[in-house]
Amino acid sequence: MRLGKLSTALLAVGLAAFAVNANAAKDPKDIKIGFSVPQLANPWFVGVKLGMEKACNELGIKCVAIDAQYRVDKQVSDIENMINDKYDAIFTTPIDSNALFATYEDANKAGIATGSIAQLVSNSDVLYGMEEFAYGYTIGSQAATWAKETLKCKGKVALITQDNVEATKVRGDGVEQAVRDICPDMQIVARQAGDNPELGMRITESILQQHPDLNLIVGANDSGAIGGYQAMVANDAVGPDRAVFSGDATKECLALMQEPDSIYRGTVDLYPFKGGYEMVKYLYDIVQKGKPSKAVEDNLPYVPVPQADLLSGKYKPAY
Repeated sequence: MRLGKLSTALLAVGLAAFAVNANAAKDPKDIKIGFSVPQLANPWFVGVKLGMEKACNELGIKCVAIDAQYRVDKQVSDIENMINDKYDAIFTTPIDSNALFATYEDANKAGIATGSIAQLVSNSDVLYGMEEFAYGYTIGSQAATWAKETLKCKGKVALITQDNVEATKVRGDGVEQAVRDICPDMQIVARQAGDNPELGMRITESILQQHPDLNLIVGANDSGAIGGYQAMVANDAVGPDRAVFSGDATKECLALMQEPDSIYRGTVDLYPFKGGYEMVKYLYDIVQKGKPSKAVEDNLPYVPVPQADLLSGKYKPAY
């Protein structure tokens, strides 16, 4: 079953999976859904939040997003508070999936609908995941193809990854593997974790001190790469032989790609708005119809966004 293809009619009549714990329908204005955000400094999560808010407005329900500030203890505490405050549904992207398992057990026992998006908590009612390695490989392929065509694979590349999170480390592996497969002669001068703009900028500034001829930055997400781009521009590391690539297609990234003579040359759309929107719609259905007998699983879609497609209008942002 793929959530992305669920029709309005299907959501209206419900699914056969809702075979247990059927609930009496609630007045929408009495329903509250909470989203525990790892960090709102990451633009991708802002997109998820915007999608959540649109769905909540359409349904006439309350929704709250709480920033965990990239602290596992705060994320656990925030979700525990939502449980104690009797939220009807909770979803998150876990900073540490194992740390949230027991907390989600408490939520499930309390009859609260649970979901996780991108990275997963295994005992969620809705598992809206992603193919981490394949997604990373797509990011890396777009960057390496540019390097092959422009630099003949003779250059230096730095990878800004999310290796600080076990679930997303494999995405960085996908990025690196694509670079090695497509451009084996490219020199990978660094692979460092930096999943927000501030860290991405700091990492890139440090790398440029050692490698001022750095040609290419590839970010496992837009957030770190945005900082990398800003550092490249600030240090005049621009021109036809320089580039930044990443993944997420956030509004901030797309704006930078449209700057005059921008070296931000590509991203990959992971549809955060769609993910947040559909997660709320599905959790709302669970609140109204009862817990599913089996968790619903889906993967976030993704599509490469080359700079040329954005500038020509061939690619149209979702939000």
